[in-house]
Amino acid sequence: MTTLAQPRLRIDWLGIAFAILLSAAIILPLLVVATWAFTEVWRYPNVIPQQFGLRFWGATLNRSDVWSALTLSLQLSTVVTLLSAAICLPAAYAFARLSFPGRSILFFSFLAGHAFPKFGLLIAIAAIFLQLNLIGTFWGVVLIQLVGTLLFMIWIPVAAFQGVDRRMEEAARDVGASPLRVFWSITLPQAGPTIAAAVLLSFVGTFYETEGAWLIGAPGIRTMPVLMISFINNQMVVQYGAVLSLILWVPSFIALMFARRVIGGGAFARGFGG
Repeated sequence: MTTLAQPRLRIDWLGIAFAILLSAAIILPLLVVATWAFTEVWRYPNVIPQQFGLRFWGATLNRSDVWSALTLSLQLSTVVTLLSAAICLPAAYAFARLSFPGRSILFFSFLAGHAFPKFGLLIAIAAIFLQLNLIGTFWGVVLIQLVGTLLFMIWIPVAAFQGVDRRMEEAARDVGASPLRVFWSITLPQAGPTIAAAVLLSFVGTFYETEGAWLIGAPGIRTMPVLMISFINNQMVVQYGAVLSLILWVPSFIALMFARRVIGGGAFARGFGG
């Protein structure tokens, strides 16, 4: 009796090398920033800091402008995400399910804001906002940041609604379910994980948006990224920037934990109704 030889697994050393280089390029800068945030003395040519401590954390967190900027950034991100969802999700459903004149042109027009240099577009919008007295106002920043969420909140949900199993919807209608009941019980649970990802990306992207918040919001509106830029420019102390960077990472970390819990585990394949 002969046994067949098992084929040898081929190791992709080039792929492994690229993966290691990519991981190092991402992780090492983060480690350096995290180290600086807890460092009080680190002088060249020493590889390891001479003194660790929390002195710069205290100096940063005791500033009232840091907390006001953080609160403002969270408020802006929440308002922009909710407004974007209210405006874009019905539009995404219409693009996915309805046929109307100019549908393709209008759909691709949402890419226009990302097809050209963003700063030039912001300058043109700022000129209009200046006439409307929206410069330096909360709602002016909300409107400019809404533009940045269109790609996430239109394109991604459209794919989600198109991926819903139409046979299940038709079966529900055949047994007498109303259109609203079909949408709530069949369509939304299947599209929900992908829509949640779009909402998540919109919230995080709005929180870190800098150009629009700086150009439209100055001087009255200062978000965390805008404050961080001015903080570093006015005080050439590495630790201040490192501490603010770690504070800015907190929303991303929370968002990733949410994504892991709600969107992960095969949720894209089976929906929330799994």
